[in-house]
Amino acid sequence: MNYIKHLTAFYEKVAQDNTLNPSHISLYLALFQFWNFSRFRNPVNISRDEVMRISKIRSKATYHKCLKNLHSSGYIDYQPSYNPFQGSKVVMLDFGRELKATGKRNKK
Repeated sequence: MNYIKHLTAFYEKVAQDNTLNPSHISLYLALFQFWNFSRFRNPVNISRDEVMRISKIRSKATYHKCLKNLHSSGYIDYQPSYNPFQGSKVVMLDFGRELKATGKRNKK
């Protein structure tokens, strides 16, 4: 997993997606950090409080809205637990492979 290629591909997708705002990007980067800490293994167990703290999102409504938007837009696969003692799971999709497959490169 090449995280630089992954983040480059992520930002290329974000640049073309007019439905995302800075809260979505901040949340995604917080989830990416959790994925990084787990050595890029999927799924990643997350804690709402920790993800909100890292992403600087203070509203639970905004957090859940952004999480659901990222899921429905194909940035992540969100698997809620609905159990307060067990964290939810997120599968982070590998966009670095998409970059390689489509052949998108910055040519100058």
